[in-house]
Amino acid sequence: MADIDAIIHQPVRLRIMAALMSLTRGERIDFTYLKSLLSITDGNLGAHLLKLEEAGYIAVEKTFVARKPRTFLAATDKGKVAFRDHVAALQAIVDASKPRRKK
Repeated sequence: MADIDAIIHQPVRLRIMAALMSLTRGERIDFTYLKSLLSITDGNLGAHLLKLEEAGYIAVEKTFVARKPRTFLAATDKGKVAFRDHVAALQAIVDASKPRRKK
């Protein structure tokens, strides 16, 4: 059975990774859009993104669009595997808690 990933397990980081997992290959999400989607502050989102980036779970690209700084985010292959494993570990816990039928 896969183990719970302590980095992803934190609720905000779990929601960040879930949002990033919904993107197709090559797609990225904008920091401002993600902040709005999650209803959290810049500082809170930034701290959680740093933790995910340090783990190698997300790629952060800082650029300028029309002379304004923009930050784009995407899950890395390592992050995608970690997220899937984490979800599998959670599913195993749920499955183990279901009553078993007698034969």
